[in-house]
Amino acid sequence: MKKQTFGKVLVVLGAGLSFLFSVGLWFNGQREEGLFVGIWVPSILSFGTLLFAGRGVAS
Repeated sequence: MKKQTFGKVLVVLGAGLSFLFSVGLWFNGQREEGLFVGIWVPSILSFGTLLFAGRGVAS
């Protein structure tokens, strides 16, 4: 597996785990904590987009 592909998988996996953790907190009655962790999802995906933007483009 290429480094770039592995990195993309890690970013998506991290966002997915964050989402599941957020949902778990929400339904266990810790709603404020669930909202806080839920904010991580777009942040992780944005960071991944920033890391991989422009890669693989022929110059």
